[in-house]
Amino acid sequence: MKIALLGYGRMGKEIEKIALSRGHEIVIRKDVEDIIDITLADVAIDFSVPTAAFNNITNCIENNVPVIAGTTGWLEKYDQAVAFCNQKKGAFLYASNFSVGVNIFFELNKQLAKMMSTLEEYQISLEEIHHTQKLDAPSGTAITLAEGIIENTSKKGWELGTNSSSENIPIEAKRIPDVPGTHTVWYSSEVDTIEIKHTAHNRKGFALGAVIAAEWIVGKTGVFSMKDVLNIR
Repeated sequence: MKIALLGYGRMGKEIEKIALSRGHEIVIRKDVEDIIDITLADVAIDFSVPTAAFNNITNCIENNVPVIAGTTGWLEKYDQAVAFCNQKKGAFLYASNFSVGVNIFFELNKQLAKMMSTLEEYQISLEEIHHTQKLDAPSGTAITLAEGIIENTSKKGWELGTNSSSENIPIEAKRIPDVPGTHTVWYSSEVDTIEIKHTAHNRKGFALGAVIAAEWIVGKTGVFSMKDVLNIR
């Protein structure tokens, strides 16, 4: 499979390693080549910058090249991209996190929240741990986990810190050297604690998920998510 990398930063380079190891060919590296012919590729993977993402995506769709998008910060135009894809009968998949394990963890989190929704004796809390170079807090993954709980329980929102009102979920954010990312959800009562946790060992999981999505989307038409790739219902 011939892959176009639209964005050749740290993630683009990691995706390249994974793609080559799985027998694919990189035919475009956009940060290196200013002028590209996207039709050379069977599929494109966009990890560029917010100002370039929408144009990259629509250019792929216009030229009938399936596109995987992992860039964030452009989502005010997401609905436009969806409409354009449907109009052109193209193929487009966006995800804020391509890690296979994290996407499975998101679904486990929702299912557990549904099961615990009527058990008021349990207090819900979240913790996320990342490397010290990550300055934002809480992580986007922790927020997604909190949103999954809010959708399926009586909780109204989330708060950063260990203390919160009964309506909100507390999220504790820790910064420790050399930690790629750990997320834990607790349901604690006087008699026991239920815990689910995802621990990333490195950043390869994000790149692997993007390549798996690229392999999956070729030959398909429509707008998709990682739930489709992983057959999560």
